This record gives sequence, structure tokens and C-alpha cells, in this order.
Amino acid sequence: MTPQERVRAAYARIARGERPEAWITLREEQEVLAEAAVLETRLAAGETLPLAGSLLAVKDNIDAAGLPTTAGCPEYAYLPARSAPAVQRLVDAGALLLGKTNLDQFATGLVGTRSPYGAVRDTRDPQRVSGGSSSGSAVVVALGIADLALGTDTAGSGRVPAAFQGIVGIKPTRGLVPVDGVVPACRSLDCVTVFARDLGAAQQAITIMSDPGWPVDAPLAAPPQPVVAVPERDELRGMSEEWLGAFERAAKTLETAGAVLRPIRLAPFLDAAKLLYNGGFVAERYAAVGAFVDAHPEGVDPTVGAIIRAARDVPAHVLLADTERLGQLRAEAMREWGDADALLLPTAPIHPTIAEVAADPVGVNSRVGTYTNFCNLFGLAAVAVPAGETSTGPFGVQVITRGFADAVATDVAALLTGARAPDPAVRGLRLFVLGAHLTGQPLNHQLTAVGGRFAGRVRTTPEYRLYALPTQPPKPGLVRAATDGASIEGEVWELPSAALGPFLAGLPEPMLLGKVRLADGTSVTGFLCEPVATQDAPDITGHGGWLAYLTSLESR
Repeated sequence: MTPQERVRAAYARIARGERPEAWITLREEQEVLAEAAVLETRLAAGETLPLAGSLLAVKDNIDAAGLPTTAGCPEYAYLPARSAPAVQRLVDAGALLLGKTNLDQFATGLVGTRSPYGAVRDTRDPQRVSGGSSSGSAVVVALGIADLALGTDTAGSGRVPAAFQGIVGIKPTRGLVPVDGVVPACRSLDCVTVFARDLGAAQQAITIMSDPGWPVDAPLAAPPQPVVAVPERDELRGMSEEWLGAFERAAKTLETAGAVLRPIRLAPFLDAAKLLYNGGFVAERYAAVGAFVDAHPEGVDPTVGAIIRAARDVPAHVLLADTERLGQLRAEAMREWGDADALLLPTAPIHPTIAEVAADPVGVNSRVGTYTNFCNLFGLAAVAVPAGETSTGPFGVQVITRGFADAVATDVAALLTGARAPDPAVRGLRLFVLGAHLTGQPLNHQLTAVGGRFAGRVRTTPEYRLYALPTQPPKPGLVRAATDGASIEGEVWELPSAALGPFLAGLPEPMLLGKVRLADGTSVTGFLCEPVATQDAPDITGHGGWLAYLTSLESR
């Protein structure tokens, strides 16, 4: 379908009244169609736009130029002059903005019912909550109206709705996606998140939205056999037998896909989760919108107002004590984490009905956030993905990693979904390898151990000669030739920039790193050899590559 056809199809579905409460503000169809027509012209002229024609929805606590930002409260509304960077970057990449979506007011909640615009219902069972606070965003993606939707996540709002709606939700490490133009819930903990129906689309959006400046040692991939910490059954609280079984099947899927599972004790994680609302950190809620709530009590949801007003009276010494306690719990949790690459948890322990939330709005909401509330307090990254169906609807899990190990989270999540691991948001330094560091060869682990990512098989320009060096393990020597060169096969890997220095320092003679010219016209850093070392070495250029040479030895 063309971008214009996709826009017309989306508005036709909206006109049929599919979960109308998911939207707060919709753009005029003709306005979006005009943008789609311009987009088609740009594409026809040869422009490359990675999100060309993708339909976008934005949670209504994130600014989109020309559309009111309400944060789920009509009295709070203002008209922003410019879009939040996260929104603008997606639009610049070709996404077409449909409108703003409903939410738990001031992003305070995990249920999606705390809104004067109406409770957002689950897409399959209208008696159940959709999950919040990014309720509308998750629902319009789950319905297939939008391809991408932005949410926010302070306590789980970018993951819980994804789990309940059977879609993907990525919560990056705090700070990677700018929160400028976002109405704060807890300013020091807020994240912009993305929903999509598949992992690749969600990761592509995160990549486009992310700022540069990742740590130089940020891993670009999970290891081939990632160690995943998985709590045992008696560590999981408040889950039905059916949901426990679904979680255990998800863990088994990881193990079958090659992960190494290791048990973990959850106590320090769950104790930290309680600090988010039951201690001093809730004071940030009042700092964000408390003055408005005090001045406009009639426009504020009763549950939201009670939470925010109670935060006004938190003494400073309580916040300081909780900050110290959080540091202790973080240290304990990381000791439990140990050498694990990731942690697998249910996204939520229950999927409540709207009636259950109405009967106990605070208690049920707290239970929903059991496994999500600690993430931002600890500075972690998380990816929520579907993990099967139950009698109450989709069951979801989350893959959690240390901060800035976002690429590891998406790789492990890909093992669960069966999808190809998407490209990471951060790019590394490219390294050409052609011998013992190739995939499946004895030294390949040196690349994977530092978070290296396989980028593809390549060939050099036809100006190199290849020799079999008498080393242990055996290695090839690549030398640029003045005449009679040939094209040699190898691989390109991307490495965290911090990893390249140790590689260079640890290179044994006669190996060295230098520029290697590739057949596609690019040049990358790669393994070369001192010419003097090849004088008595067999010339194996005719094989075209190291693996072909090894195969020839086996056939002798």
C-alpha cells in the first residue's frame, strides 16, 4: 500500500469506532493525506526515509507541534510550538502522525482507567484494562491502526500495556532517548518508550530517536549463549498457576534457543520496587504537577489527585533515607545478578478487570507493577515481548539488562520471539577479520566476549595476497600486493570502540591492524600481516579465503 492508502485505511478503521477512547486528539484526515502525498513525491525523487509511510501515534504527555498536550487532563492543556525531539526524529524519518492517545492522567498509573477521556479497554476483552499509563498508544498499535506509538515509562507504563495487548514495548536505558517536550511524572526516572507489533520495527524507532554519545564500552550484541537469570517458581508472587506455567515455558524457549539459565533471588529487586510509590521518591510526582493539582482539584482524577497530593508532605529526610536504602538494594541486587547477561521476568503478575480496579484502584495498580517498578530506579533497560496466550488473554515477559546493554536485551528478546535480532541503536567500530576470528573459528569468542556484533560477510578489493602462517592456532596473513592481487573473503564485525584498543595491544607478531579496502568501495580497520612474515609461508591466495583453504586441507 502507498502511504496515502495506508492513511485512508487507518481513518476508515477509526471511523468504525474501534476503541475510540484510545484517542484524545486526532488530526484531520486530509491534513495527514497531504503529508502522505508529499512523502510519496520525495520517495519518487529518490529520497531514503527509513520510516516512510509508517503511521505514528503519540501519548498525550509528549509534545507534537500544533496538537494540544493534555497529559490526560483537559484543564492542563497547552499548545506546543514544537514537537518533542523523539517525535520530530520519527517524523523526519518519514513517519506520519495520526494523533495523540489517551493515558492514565499525568502518567500516574498502570491500568489505563484514570482518565476523564474514558477508561481505555483491552482490545480483546472490553471488561479488562488495557494497561497504563500508555494505554491508548498500546491499543492503537495492537489494533493495527498505528504501526508505531510512543509512550512513557516511569514504573512500567511502556511495558505493562505491551504485555496486556500482545505487542512489543521497548524501554531504553534512561537518557538515551531525550525526554525534552515530555510532561514529567518523575523527572529523574521518566523514559520515552515505543510500541510496535514486532521487535524490528520497535528497535528501528528507538535507533532513530536515540541521542549519540553511548558509553564506549556499550555491548552491541548478546553473546552466542547468553546467561539469563530466571527466578524459580517460589520467587514469583501473586501469579496464577496458568501464568506461572506460561512463564516457565518462556524460560524453556530461551534455553532451547541456546541461553544458559541461572536462578536468581528477587527480594532486593522487589524491595526496591516498593520504594517508588511507598516512600520518598513519590515526592517527584508533586514536584512535577503538584501545584496544578492543588489549583484545579475539579479536573483531576480522584486516585491521581490523592497520590500526587500525598506526595506534597513527604519530608526531605525520608527521601534522603530512601535514596540511601536504594543504593544498598541496588548493590545487593547486582550481587544477585552476578555474571548474567539478562534477567527474565513476567511483565505483570495479573491482568485485572476494570471492575477490580474500580474496587481497589491503588492496591490492584500496585500489584500490576510488581515486576516493573524497580527498573528505572536501578537504571536498567527492558524489552517486553509476547510469550503466549492464556485464558485471560496475552501473556508477556520482559528481558531486562544493565544500563546501556540495550542491544543485549533486544537480542535475547529475539530468541523468545523467533525473530531475527534487530540492529542495535548504537553503532560500533567496524573490524575486518579473515582467519581465526571468523564465525565458528577458535578466536571468535574474543569478539563476542566484548559485545561484538556480526555485520556481514564481505570481500576485499582484488589487490591482496593471502598466506598460511605457521602459528598456533593457525592464522592467515593478509598482505596488500603491488601486482597480481586477488579478492579475499572475510567478515566485518562491529565492536564497542573501547574494545579495539585492547585488541591492538594484544596482537601477537606478525599481525597488525590497518586499513583494508572492501569490494563495496569502503575501507575498514582489519587484520593485516607484516610482509616479512610471509616469505616462507605457503601462498593460499588461490583459495579466495581462509575457510576455503581449511576445507581443502580436510579433503586431502
